[in-house]
Amino acid sequence: MRIDGSVALVTGASSGIGREVAQRLAAAGARVLAHGRDRTALSQLDATPLVADLAEPGAGRNLAEAAIQAAGRVDIVVANAGLGWAGPFAEMPPGMTERLLAVNLAAPIELTRTLLPTFADGGRPGYLIYVTSIAGRMGVAGEAVYSATKAGLDSFAESLRFEMYGQPVRVGVFVPGVVETAFFERRGRPYARKRPRPIPAARVADRIVGMIRSGSAEAYAPGWLRMPVAVRGTLPGLYRRLGARFGGGG
Repeated sequence: MRIDGSVALVTGASSGIGREVAQRLAAAGARVLAHGRDRTALSQLDATPLVADLAEPGAGRNLAEAAIQAAGRVDIVVANAGLGWAGPFAEMPPGMTERLLAVNLAAPIELTRTLLPTFADGGRPGYLIYVTSIAGRMGVAGEAVYSATKAGLDSFAESLRFEMYGQPVRVGVFVPGVVETAFFERRGRPYARKRPRPIPAARVADRIVGMIRSGSAEAYAPGWLRMPVAVRGTLPGLYRRLGARFGGGG
């Protein structure tokens, strides 16, 4: 996928991974459409700001339409925006489940559904990358709903990739572990473990941009996260025993 001259929509670009990705895509010559809720933060980027709360009904569709109106087309989508909540499932406050489902799953699906026909109409190469989470591959105690939303997004992307086979639109999934962002504070519980250590958002962004250039289908950060996922698939009993012992929320 050629970045120079492309139009790239990055969701969740106000901070963290999304902000770092938006900066790198702009530096590589893309016209960046930066979505977020913080207009001031977005205005500091070399990008067209698109302010929206993805928890609102129809927000994914509305964001897609705003992107098309702003730039006429979209070639690259980095579906990065995400919302977390940590704590016992039975103690989730009213409405939080709905917000997690809306932001993490419904909005990127709506966004894709609205934009996908424009790729086909233009007949041009495109790349859709979905930032999921290792929590969606393995499950994490204290993050049951968050894990479920990321697992759903993972399955959606995998299924979409099969549908797009033979077409010029590539689909990628990026699976991060613990990343050094404000996500943990915003979910209501700071990250307290000594290991694994959080990795810088800049390093994650470099990996995502590399995936866009190569059109890769999947990547983990850090790469060793493939190992516990493999253990879960090949030795599920061992995985569950280890998970019960060490798999508490971070």
